[in-house]
Amino acid sequence: MIIKFVEVYESTRSHSNDKRRSYSLREVYVNPEQVVCVRTDDSLKTKLLEGKMPEGLDGRQDFSRIYLNRGQVGLDLVVVGSAATIEQKLNISQKQLLKG
Repeated sequence: MIIKFVEVYESTRSHSNDKRRSYSLREVYVNPEQVVCVRTDDSLKTKLLEGKMPEGLDGRQDFSRIYLNRGQVGLDLVVVGSAATIEQKLNISQKQLLKG
């Protein structure tokens, strides 16, 4: 089963000047069997409070980084939601897989 999350991604990259960076939201679908780790991402919470994130996000919103297995390389995504919320969505999916 694939799970839908809302990813926060950098839509404008400028490593030399943090003020030019802009962020956007998009849907992303994750296979829970590929998830290696989920961690809270406080850096985006700070950017949200500074007004650097897309409009419409509540100032109380949390962000998490999901690490996915891609062989030797790996991939990580920043998604909207606390680590506990992400873990709960992943566990519900795993329970459904086991029952099937």
